[in-house]
Amino acid sequence: MPGVVPSSPSVSARMSRQNRRDTAPEVAVRRILHAGGLRYRVNVPVPGMPRRTIDIVFPRAKVAVFLDGCFWHGCPQHATSPKANAEWWRTKLDKNMARDAETTEHLTQEGWTVLRFWEHESVDDVASRIAAVVKPQREADDRR
Repeated sequence: MPGVVPSSPSVSARMSRQNRRDTAPEVAVRRILHAGGLRYRVNVPVPGMPRRTIDIVFPRAKVAVFLDGCFWHGCPQHATSPKANAEWWRTKLDKNMARDAETTEHLTQEGWTVLRFWEHESVDDVASRIAAVVKPQREADDRR
């Protein structure tokens, strides 16, 4: 978004401090998955898409998990629209959502199962839904 800047230096500083990885929900979900015997990789580059990463990856099962922040990714329940510099923010957040859809489409076409969750969802529920997809695929691989 050339030529447009955040509304103030404090906003810019706050944005730069936002965690892009290892957020509290990601760490909590990973801890539950690990305790349940599932092994995974974290922050893996999306094949064929530079500068994009998958939060949690089960490579053998080809399952990609994304835990999306409500503000940054446009949660239908919790998304807000800042009033200051509104046009810049709307453009930024719309691009984030378009990039998410493009990434999901790309991975799906490559044969991956893509699971997306919101940061506000229960970590126990998220972990169980992930395990429900990964475990059967892992068991099918073991039988081969």
